[in-house]
Amino acid sequence: MSILVVGSVAFDTVTTPFGQATEVLGGSATYFAAAASFFTDVRMVAVVGRDFPEEHLDFLRKRNVDLRGLQRAPGKTFRWVGEYGFDLNEARTLDTQLNVFADFAPAIPEEYRDSEVVFLANIDPDLQREVLSQVRRPALIAADTMNYWIKGKPDSLRQTLATVDMLVINEAETRQLAGEPNLVHAAQKVRALGPRAVVIKRGEYGALLFHEGGWFSAPALPLEAIRDPTGAGDTFAGGFVGSLANSMNFADAAVRKAIIMGSVMASFNVEAFSLDRLRTLTVEEIEARYRVFKRLAQFEDL
Repeated sequence: MSILVVGSVAFDTVTTPFGQATEVLGGSATYFAAAASFFTDVRMVAVVGRDFPEEHLDFLRKRNVDLRGLQRAPGKTFRWVGEYGFDLNEARTLDTQLNVFADFAPAIPEEYRDSEVVFLANIDPDLQREVLSQVRRPALIAADTMNYWIKGKPDSLRQTLATVDMLVINEAETRQLAGEPNLVHAAQKVRALGPRAVVIKRGEYGALLFHEGGWFSAPALPLEAIRDPTGAGDTFAGGFVGSLANSMNFADAAVRKAIIMGSVMASFNVEAFSLDRLRTLTVEEIEARYRVFKRLAQFEDL
């Protein structure tokens, strides 16, 4: 089934201990769509400026991402500049230029309004609810958020959380949103706000799932080559939600499999700057790495 994703498309300038990339393709919707496109059709709603090159659109089209919802506005595309130290779990933002993204008003094309799966990427929670007011009856609504909205618009964010089925956030954001240092208690408090499931991204330490069926811990894959963790969380979300949309099965076993698929996609993303690794990725590589993840968590009964 098709996924509707609403989020950002950006130019990123990133420095890590392993190199630098300047004005490369980024943005939450971009990473999500590229990853999810390996599993199902994706419909994107976002905004770019007049300076956005056709070559990036060609890449998304080749991944069968439907771009009829991509707005091109007068002005410059959103830009982010950041750097990482050897702790790759946290970026230091050096500069943010919202540009056309500052006035982004998601307009969902009529052709997208019947999307059965909706992913609300990291945008203003007011806009997230505006998106939901324009779609019909999706079978699954998943969302992301960040510390900026948790601190700046807590009431609006809670209104949004009351309408979503799954929330995908990182460890620090979970604790901040719940006001609770213990991660298990924090996840329970976040679930009480509305989402049936909370998926916690833990970077190089894997991912955690908390839902009514209990909880599940997914391992992270020890990687020999890590270049750039930018977009890894959005890539994880794309693999996770893409896998669910592919099967339209939301039972416990399917959700666990989707968590691993998200981890698989994120593990490829960090191997190169920007979306460069996803450009060359094959289905055969995804399936092979999924089997590696499966072996990581297998052990004999007592």
